[in-house]
Amino acid sequence: MGQVTLRDVADRAGVSMKTVSNVVRDYRHVSPQMRDRVQAVIDELGYRPNRTGRSLATGRSNVIGLAFPDLRNPYFAELAHVIARVAEERGYRILMTETGGTDDGERAALLDRESGMVDGVLMQPQSLRGAELERVRNGTPIVVFGEDPEPADADHVAIDNVAAAAEAVAHLVRSGRRRIGFLGHEPGHPGRTSALRLRGYRQALDDAGLRFDPDLLIARGDENAHGAEVALDAALVRGLELDALLCREDLAAIGALRSLRRHGISVPGDVAVIGWDAIQLGASTDPSITSVAPDTRALAEQALDLLLLRIGGSTEPGRHVVVGHELVLRESAP
Repeated sequence: MGQVTLRDVADRAGVSMKTVSNVVRDYRHVSPQMRDRVQAVIDELGYRPNRTGRSLATGRSNVIGLAFPDLRNPYFAELAHVIARVAEERGYRILMTETGGTDDGERAALLDRESGMVDGVLMQPQSLRGAELERVRNGTPIVVFGEDPEPADADHVAIDNVAAAAEAVAHLVRSGRRRIGFLGHEPGHPGRTSALRLRGYRQALDDAGLRFDPDLLIARGDENAHGAEVALDAALVRGLELDALLCREDLAAIGALRSLRRHGISVPGDVAVIGWDAIQLGASTDPSITSVAPDTRALAEQALDLLLLRIGGSTEPGRHVVVGHELVLRESAP
């Protein structure tokens, strides 16, 4: 037998081509009995979907672009994993792109749609902003993660960074901490994410009647664990006293643990540490890291559902969806 077609499977199974297509796409309304019947024929004949032909017939690839700045960041890697699983449940595959946070990288991710490779794009832009992103995307359906303002007709999914930071600091205050640092500060013109987390940090200090001390904002160079370690080392050497740290992300918290241990400071005995993102590695450090955990499943589901509406032709104004979070208590700040 030559190339097995959808018609071959339908004829052998005694069903319509539409039913075979629904099974191939894993549509949920197909009964288990019908799914088993058709799948048995698919396996018997060795049928493989012709994605090129289907794309020409429908104008869609059933592939979604996912564009993150840096996949070395464990949070992006873990979120990408969840998005891929949720996309599969909806009959889509993911085409992953690492943009490097540059104009060219982000443009390339959006141009995948013009080439017919993807139907739409989920992305966390770092370089393209507002009107520039609107011009470059040229009608590509997108949903953005992150906290920066985006085009009025682009959908946006995030957590409440202000509330989450305030909850983390309030937890530290309840445990008796009073000199609470913020590690990962970006002086001058901080990114929107850092600015929102810093706002929540200051709000919680105000609510607790604690004076804000700018010396407790610890800036770092490189945005990784080593950069945080070096920054905290320098602060401790110059005599900074603190009894707790809210870190911009778990990588910063990992760097903080190394620095504090080297200076003979116990965690959480002398200094409690809270990270952000609740990456898997944070559960295996010594001590394990208490962390703000975004609801990654909800992030993935909301983003994909909004994108599929855009792909389907929705022209509604951009929607801003806030999903939940929780403070995962571990050893570094029980």
